[in-house]
Parts: sequence; C-alpha cells; structure tokens
Amino acid sequence: MQSLGAVGDAFDNAMVESFWARLQTELLNTRKWKTRTELSTAIFDWIEIFYNRTRRHSSLGNISPAEFEKRHQQQPHAA
Repeated sequence: MQSLGAVGDAFDNAMVESFWARLQTELLNTRKWKTRTELSTAIFDWIEIFYNRTRRHSSLGNISPAEFEKRHQQQPHAA
C-alpha cells in the first residue's frame, strides 16, 4: 500500500519537504553553529519544544498541538 501519492507524485514528499524548509529558515540559517553538539541540541529543542508543542498548525485550526490536546481532553467523551 502506498503512503500518500503515486510513484513520482509531488504529494509523496510534500510534508517532509515543508518541514525541512521550515527548519532551515527558522533555525539553521539564523546563525553559525560552533559544534555539532550545539547544532543537534538546537535542532532537538526546535522540534520538541517549538515545532511539536507551541507552533500553531493550520491543520489544527491555527492552534498549538499543546492547546489542541488540552481542548480535546476537556471535551466529554462518549461512553
């Protein structure tokens, strides 16, 4: 079973390409990195703290994943 699109389809890599482009413009191109350790720590922090928790996602109604989870947990669940 294919993941998203047919072979050679632009949609197959669109999400990953968008992620890498955002990482490059918002983090990698902002300064010179002294060591690989410094860079890898910055990448980890950007992904885990900013991208996954606080950055607003259009697919979530322009709220952060943390806010989306909070709202989802506050909704009453069907039994």
